[in-house]
Amino acid sequence: MNSAKEATLADKTPRYGGFSFDLILLETRRLLRNKRTMLSVLLMPVILSFIFTFSAKDAKRPLGVGNLSAFLVISLALYGAVQAASFGGSIISLERIAGWSRQLRTTPLSGSAYIAIKTITSLVLSLISLTAVFVVGVIGHKAHMPVEIWIACAACVWIGSLVFAVFGIFVGYLVPSENAMQFIAFGLILFSFAGGIFIPLSQFPHAIREIAYYTPLYGINEIVHYPLLQSNFDIIWLLNTIVWFAIFFIGAVVKFRGDTKRV
Repeated sequence: MNSAKEATLADKTPRYGGFSFDLILLETRRLLRNKRTMLSVLLMPVILSFIFTFSAKDAKRPLGVGNLSAFLVISLALYGAVQAASFGGSIISLERIAGWSRQLRTTPLSGSAYIAIKTITSLVLSLISLTAVFVVGVIGHKAHMPVEIWIACAACVWIGSLVFAVFGIFVGYLVPSENAMQFIAFGLILFSFAGGIFIPLSQFPHAIREIAYYTPLYGINEIVHYPLLQSNFDIIWLLNTIVWFAIFFIGAVVKFRGDTKRV
């Protein structure tokens, strides 16, 4: 009798913790229908791209295998991608108010599977954002790199934004819904300056640089510019990225489990 009951329960338990491509499709559609998020994802990075790439006096100055304008485009594409991924993840805070988290308590969906699904859907937003910024850079006729370098940099930016997709989910569970977006926007500005996206770290005092090396965007920012600059790859960049991804992912799973256990 017990064996039959255990077999029945096993049959009802979904594979991979409930991870489903159908659910990914559903979440992606819901995300793309959010007009406020889509405007935030596209407008800010594109506007910054126009300002930086078109106003740079020495934009055509050679740099690495491209020019300075290409360097700026990569930086702004990274900022736009991590912002988009973070905002996509933080939508979870609004879902909690709408009662979606309560619905999840009635399903066998695991925390890891749910975080993975939300992360993948957030990557759709980051891809849209970085594509828009790269298009602006090309249309400006100032950003110049070989085609394969464009592709390599875009891939690095997109994969790197994975860290901040999880960051957005973590914040979505961590802070009240009405403050999640503001918290993320402020945090990204700090991370961007500390990681050297807007101002090269070489221009900061030594003490600030030492702190910046341990911030979430430092490793990703160095990696995405590596194909253009062709400098020596530092394993610390990769370790920095992996560690922050692990911190945000574990934090998101823990908060998810705590949220779904509440009565």
